Amino acid sequence: MDRRAFIVTSAAVLIGRPLSMHAQTLGKIWRIGLLADAPPAKGTATDFWTSLIDGLRELGYSEGENMAILPRYAEGNLDRLRDFATELVSLKVNVILAVATGAALAAKMATNTIPVIFMNVADPLGPGLVTSLARPGGNITGLSSLVAELGGKRLALLKEALPAVSHVAVLWNASKANTGGPYTFRQTETAGLKLGLRIQSLAVMGPSELERAIEAASRNRAGAVLVQDGPHFLSAHATQIVDLATKRRLPVASQYRNFPEVGGLLSYGNDLRDHYRRAAGYVDKILKGAKPGDLPVEQPTKFELVINLKTAKTLGLTIPPSVLGRADQVIE
Repeated sequence: MDRRAFIVTSAAVLIGRPLSMHAQTLGKIWRIGLLADAPPAKGTATDFWTSLIDGLRELGYSEGENMAILPRYAEGNLDRLRDFATELVSLKVNVILAVATGAALAAKMATNTIPVIFMNVADPLGPGLVTSLARPGGNITGLSSLVAELGGKRLALLKEALPAVSHVAVLWNASKANTGGPYTFRQTETAGLKLGLRIQSLAVMGPSELERAIEAASRNRAGAVLVQDGPHFLSAHATQIVDLATKRRLPVASQYRNFPEVGGLLSYGNDLRDHYRRAAGYVDKILKGAKPGDLPVEQPTKFELVINLKTAKTLGLTIPPSVLGRADQVIE
């Protein structure tokens, strides 16, 4: 399949319905560029993209009728992110949705006129994406994920759930596309040390390094693995990571709920389905004439704790009632 056909097919799969070829005659088609490190994970209830599309539909946008989505996935390659951002600009999209810091920076470098909406960015201020959360300025705004700040809370929950654990291996995406990865890991490491935990870094560049990383955690007698993602490279391989860890009797915690859904122990983070749905509101406002620089950067308002009790029993672990009682969902 040639690349252009792949792009059209990807857009159709993303929306879950075929493209309507006659729709171009029905009126204006808003062209929305989607720039991300990796495609969405399949087969779990955590379908962030569906939440985005549902949000757009609720606001009156429908693929093939008045909206076309042009997805570009860099697969961990920062140069490809930059190339794809430039390509989306050349295609004269009306707005660019950029997932995570690397994609947002690539989009910002590619254009200072086309509106850019970022999603799942840990720290919009640090890398200079915006000058202020209240008044971003320029052509960019979006939603912060507070990934770094929540790392400490996630470790505290893990320690409370598993009091005997003193050594946590942190698996994180070290690809160049994840420009915020080192910062987020340092924040997590600092929080872990304050909790009296030994933190082991498991930095991986791609899927081929996952088995080596989990083996290193087991060899160094880690008590648990904490998955710290940036772009969705690691969440897209949740099943593989959980399977590798379970074979070594290592419980897995993450910011993403699809990990406990496929057998990990727990997840805690902002509700990304709500996060992506709210991004649709930015798209709507901008297409109706709002300036991105006047739209405040939103921070998470909904957080969720998911615990897989079946996994705990399989690993011979007992989750304290004080932790179970705070769970938004318990998988049994």
